[in-house]
Amino acid sequence: MHLQENILCATAPSSPNSGPGTISLHDIQTGTILASFKHTTAAPHCTTFLESRNTQGGFILASQPDKSILNVYTFQKDQISLKIVLPEKLTCISLDPKGNFCAGGTAQGRIHLWEVSSGILYNSWDAHYRQVSILRFTRDGHALLSGSEDSGVSVWAVSRLLDDDLQNDLPVPYCTLSDHTLPITDIICGVGPFPNCRVLTSSVDHSVKLWDLSSRSLLTTFQFPQPISCLTWDLTERVFLAASEDGSIHQMNLFRQRTPDTGTPVAEAIGGAGINDIIRVGEDQEARKKRLISVGDPITALAISLTSSLLLVGTSTGLVHVYDLPSHQLLRTISTHKGFTITHLASIIKPLDLIGHISLHINFSNAADVKDMIPIKPILPFQRMRDPKRRETHEVSILLPLKKYMENEISNYQMEELLQDYAFFIRPSSPTSTPNNDDIPLEDKITSLEEEVKRLRDQLGKAKTINDTMWDTMIQNAMDQAGRKDIADADEGDKRRKRGRT
Repeated sequence: MHLQENILCATAPSSPNSGPGTISLHDIQTGTILASFKHTTAAPHCTTFLESRNTQGGFILASQPDKSILNVYTFQKDQISLKIVLPEKLTCISLDPKGNFCAGGTAQGRIHLWEVSSGILYNSWDAHYRQVSILRFTRDGHALLSGSEDSGVSVWAVSRLLDDDLQNDLPVPYCTLSDHTLPITDIICGVGPFPNCRVLTSSVDHSVKLWDLSSRSLLTTFQFPQPISCLTWDLTERVFLAASEDGSIHQMNLFRQRTPDTGTPVAEAIGGAGINDIIRVGEDQEARKKRLISVGDPITALAISLTSSLLLVGTSTGLVHVYDLPSHQLLRTISTHKGFTITHLASIIKPLDLIGHISLHINFSNAADVKDMIPIKPILPFQRMRDPKRRETHEVSILLPLKKYMENEISNYQMEELLQDYAFFIRPSSPTSTPNNDDIPLEDKITSLEEEVKRLRDQLGKAKTINDTMWDTMIQNAMDQAGRKDIADADEGDKRRKRGRT
């Protein structure tokens, strides 16, 4: 069992003659395609997925811009598993982290909220005056954030959207983040349970704003030279990257080094002064050059790897660039989708049930055994209209852990193997990112060489043992065959002599 990081990439046709796009899984180290799911033309913010975990298979959802259809894919099948007819065309979709609820926004500013396992439409309401451009759930799934072309960002408490007693009332947002002046382009939720988390929002008005949901207040405004099209945020919330359609990616550190009177450098957070706290990116030209990545093509998608060491950049020309985040060095470019537009990028652990790459230690006789061992999370066609009767009578399904799978696959995953897999997972992605031999202490070199000699000696001993066994077996077989031949010859001679006497 090896931890392996993959790139989930969704594409859409850049022209009417390009044909349908695909959703692909690439190896992050080599760029090789591991799986491909075809027949989708999902626009930006119209692809979402649930990873395979906890002995349950995940799935991918992709809403189609030209029709009111939602395509459902599973990692165990390279074809469309289900086509869901929607009440209207969706301009953006989002899944909560557990995959229990799916939210979809429309061009008229309406938001629909479905339960995935039953397909029940729990709520549908007019949330904005203009098109909903992006939807995001918080990390714990307790809040839904919606950004619109009316320049507003609304935060909705999911518990209130599901409350039976409030179904006849128009939902009221937990708060409205209304300091932008032009359409919203992206929203990123930070770590922490709602409402104790921070949020980044970007807009065509050249700004990225940092909000604190617990106090419902604006912390800092970052003003950029160009309109920002997409964002990505480090898991530690120390740095975020903002990309624009002219091919520029700005790295913005949320901390800085300060040397107080004591002389010892300390790190401190920047910003946080509120509405009047505006940080203008680009005023310091030298600092801007150090934090700027120029791609050259319009950027349509951004993501940071799970190890926070790589930056994934998708462009309108179908290229996926992989950069080393600390040095901004371009490591590789995936050109498989050239001629299409990259609409979605994400970094995920390779699914255990990925078609053609089943990595479990259990022997399966056919594909049906895989589905029985790792059942796919239930997903039913979504309702097009709210039905109170079905909502009151529906049963909630719960997946119990599979004991056999747990015993064979998880309990045998020893700590030593986990540490080896972790070392494999975080290994440098290229020779350029490995430390120089001169920087390694002499004691570490000696220890490493001694371990290598010991490993080679062990392998040599195993090879010698195998060779001796094979030699002894061959000699013994040869001697046995020679002995049997001598006995046969002697018996034949006796028979001849007896025939001569008679």
